[in-house]
Amino acid sequence: MADAKVIPFDDDRSRGAAMQRPQRRRAAGSRRKGEPVVVREVQPLPGPAVPQDDVPVTREEQPPQQPQDGGGLERRIAGGLAFLRRRLTGDYEVDDFGYDAELTDQVLMSLIRPLYDKYFRVDVKGIENIPSEGGALIVANHSGTLPLDGLMMQVAVHDNHPAGRHLRLLAADLVFMLPVVNELARKAGHTLACAEDAERLLERGEVVGVMPEGFKGIGKPFSERYKLQRFGRGGFVSTALRQGTPIIPCSIVGAEEIYPMIGNAKTLARLLGFPYFPITPTFPWLGPLGAIPLPTKWTIQFGEPIRTDGYPPEAAEDPMLMFNLTDQVREQIQHTLYKLLVQRRSVFF
Repeated sequence: MADAKVIPFDDDRSRGAAMQRPQRRRAAGSRRKGEPVVVREVQPLPGPAVPQDDVPVTREEQPPQQPQDGGGLERRIAGGLAFLRRRLTGDYEVDDFGYDAELTDQVLMSLIRPLYDKYFRVDVKGIENIPSEGGALIVANHSGTLPLDGLMMQVAVHDNHPAGRHLRLLAADLVFMLPVVNELARKAGHTLACAEDAERLLERGEVVGVMPEGFKGIGKPFSERYKLQRFGRGGFVSTALRQGTPIIPCSIVGAEEIYPMIGNAKTLARLLGFPYFPITPTFPWLGPLGAIPLPTKWTIQFGEPIRTDGYPPEAAEDPMLMFNLTDQVREQIQHTLYKLLVQRRSVFF
């Protein structure tokens, strides 16, 4: 909009200009008593014509503003209706593992994201260490009594990676024995933690996540928090070597304190078929309320990749090499955990 030039009334130049203009003379008796006052249009000062589009509009003359989000709301409604139509008609795709990318992006991630963003307030570091394309194996510590750390890691990769990559987690067989949980896990892209499924996913160029501590890590007592348990026999290293994919160590801080496990009812766990039955300061004493996790502050850091494409194919059968690489991954995760613990200000902030 063109800038308007303001001429103050007490400016000497305005007085000089006024002296050069002929004086207006008001006719005597031009208005009688009782007659309405006739307001004449004030003529603008002579000057260059202002384009109509650049004329300032007062608040009273402005047209009513349309809601800025109206179009976006309509698009969201239309997208939601189209999504429901595809769901009802079966016009959507799943892979041979049962992964439903559309349902995961639009529904499952939306349900988990408030927990990720607002409750645990997850900070993500080193996301650039995950390649933009091709297979990669993310190896992380496991903790928290319930496997929320895997879900938070999945959101971290999905929402922060520049290429919008999806993390396919390898889960224990217990996950696929539970009703409802089994179906949701398959839809979210999780699969059984076995070498065959992991190799198929890596061969397709997927990002695969594994937590080698298993139940030993997630069910350890609070007194052993942030102390990594045994990483099994190094099967994940053998899988990475066969496919020549990089191994990316991942350290998660904050999950250990969401359910401080101070006891384990082993007899009850055996009766229920669980690997452990946790006793925490709030569960089972507070009933369902005791299942609410504490709002700890989380940090997820992805470390520098450990390359495996330089080894020959037969290296996957070398037990000494697998042991060394497994120990290298474990030590890198443990070292990063200690570093993050020193850096954090508080468990909750």
